[in-house]
Amino acid sequence: MSDIEAWRRARSVLAVRLDAMGDVAMTTPALRALRESAPGRRITLLTSPSGAAAAALAPDVDDVIVHEAPWMKASPPRESPDAELAMIRRLAELRFDAAVIFTVYSQNPLPAAWLCRLAGIPLRLAHSREPPYQLLTDWIPEPEPDRILRHEVRRQLDLVAHVGASTGDERLSLRPPDAAVARVDAMLREMGLGGDRRGWVVIHPGSTAPSRRYPPEGFAEVARRLAREHGLRVLVTGGEPERGEVAAVCDGLPDAAVPLAGALNLGELLALLARAPLLISNNTGPVHLAAAAGAPVIDLYALTNPQHTPWMTPHRVLNHDVPCKYCYKSVCPEGHHHCLRLVPPARVVEAALELLR
Repeated sequence: MSDIEAWRRARSVLAVRLDAMGDVAMTTPALRALRESAPGRRITLLTSPSGAAAAALAPDVDDVIVHEAPWMKASPPRESPDAELAMIRRLAELRFDAAVIFTVYSQNPLPAAWLCRLAGIPLRLAHSREPPYQLLTDWIPEPEPDRILRHEVRRQLDLVAHVGASTGDERLSLRPPDAAVARVDAMLREMGLGGDRRGWVVIHPGSTAPSRRYPPEGFAEVARRLAREHGLRVLVTGGEPERGEVAAVCDGLPDAAVPLAGALNLGELLALLARAPLLISNNTGPVHLAAAAGAPVIDLYALTNPQHTPWMTPHRVLNHDVPCKYCYKSVCPEGHHHCLRLVPPARVVEAALELLR
């Protein structure tokens, strides 16, 4: 274990988080802790293309480097090592004082540690299940899931605490650009919702992992009940590939539902959620955007893992208990999706009305 004083002297820190948007959002409290623990410290984030979109909204990130690492599941296949060799040269040229490698417990940090070691970064911190020997100067033996299970945010805060970094503000930290706020405010005024903080909700029916998707017909029933029985407008968000799911939720509600598939960039979605009375969503990136914005959340939370629930925002987590929970799979291994499919839409509506009150 290196000297904490050496970490306090580190002014240029590389944070490695090669996962997706939501994972970067959940790392922002730890990034704030790193920044606040040494005056004048600069934080550079090495992340995936998806993570970079969130990093652009993080006030505690000074610079972003994008890399599709071959040891990450979502990276496209390639034969040549040229991208890694170029990244080693780039990191070496930037002369970082320290690197913190953030992972979920099932990921191996050692490929990223090797990258940082070859780049000559003198201090290197991570959790690791196996002995890293010289790859890490600061090794925290992996305690999950055998001894403890922590929220993802707490896991990363605990990691940086080992080198003396802490913060008094543990909320997620993302900020929409001024232009995004202005566009969203204009859009809401056009809908007649500019000053209304109770008469509408946002539904986000998509998710990258099939195992974490509540059925579109379930979301559609929730939208119909909220609109027809409770007079609420429903704004339905999603990316361009989720246009079908968004249309299914809006079907039959031409006046009450507004389809927004592909209509908002990430900053604009964050700005919308900062204005929203409520988000109803699968367990996916926008839940963490909503938490950063302080928006209440109904999280239809597939029991694939227990670590990614909404952090420090009013919320309800809905699922149906199943023997196969905590499978950590992107596709339901049983094929029945009971942890979500057996949540009745009436229960979602009831929870939504509770939070809206």
